[in-house]
Amino acid sequence: MRTIFWDDCVKLIDQTLLPDRFEVIKCKRVEELADAIKRLAVRGAPALEAAGGYGIALAAYERDFAEVGELKEHIRKCAELLASTRPTAVNLFYGIERVLSAAMQGENVEEVKLLALSEAEKIASEDVERNRQMGKHGAKLLKDGFTVLTYCNAGRLATVDWGTALGVIRSAVEEGKKIKVIACETRPLNQGSRLTAWELMQDGIDVTLITDSMAGIVMQKGLVDCAIVGADRIVRDAVFNKIGTYTVAVLAKEHSIPFYVAAPETTFDWGKEAKDVVIEERSREELIYCNIKCKRSLIAPTDVGVFNPAFDSTPLNYVSALITEKGVIYPPYDENVPKALGF
Repeated sequence: MRTIFWDDCVKLIDQTLLPDRFEVIKCKRVEELADAIKRLAVRGAPALEAAGGYGIALAAYERDFAEVGELKEHIRKCAELLASTRPTAVNLFYGIERVLSAAMQGENVEEVKLLALSEAEKIASEDVERNRQMGKHGAKLLKDGFTVLTYCNAGRLATVDWGTALGVIRSAVEEGKKIKVIACETRPLNQGSRLTAWELMQDGIDVTLITDSMAGIVMQKGLVDCAIVGADRIVRDAVFNKIGTYTVAVLAKEHSIPFYVAAPETTFDWGKEAKDVVIEERSREELIYCNIKCKRSLIAPTDVGVFNPAFDSTPLNYVSALITEKGVIYPPYDENVPKALGF
């Protein structure tokens, strides 16, 4: 099933509950969807793109409006709320703006609603198709018998379906290649151990879980053939992805292991540089409690100082290739990205 979809409201898999419990939650109001985005019930750049789009549609449908002007003003306010939830992932803003623009073309209440929902559904369907295309292109980089190290979760849970980095792995397996995966746990919220390991086991793909601090030794021992990660934003000089990605990239380069980034065209923010991007900082509770939902497992002093950025920046010179739905892009990126993606 899809990670996020429309069924008279926005429904999504609550990723904060996995792997302990699988639950689909209903968001009947924009405030509920915004909360789901903030607390990472839905996460991953492509999934957030769909969430942004569906959020605008939800704004149009969540209550009745007598006047089209009143509806459009409500939608604009909801767009601002949704855009404020996560500052780093550019896909969220793209989904919001795309559906907002479509909705504003409506001349009456019913037309606004239909245009918004239609555009949101297009975004979701396009995501599945582009991930398939990305997987097809990226699978060519994986030889039969390869072991791939991945970080965080860039699978179907981070997209509408199929995945970016894990989509490449799924496509290679679908072609009949035997691929093994080493998944880093991805502290502090453990998206690698909770989500990536769960996803791959659901598909019967061989996966071994390691702590983040073990990435170096598995490379040193020759247990890894390449690394593939996703991205939350790609600018002219860097890739922004889950905190710890930069460390993996540095280790991969030191051990002459290819480091690939799989991301759709909408993740590229090619007009900006790393210095222009705001990196989200999250709550201290994520570091000092093992289970922040119930706060019963203290793993650090409650008054310790905390630095908890959600993402880091990996310079593009550490990236062996960028895998997109338009094909695999190699350096020099300043020339080849615009050529491949039409920027």
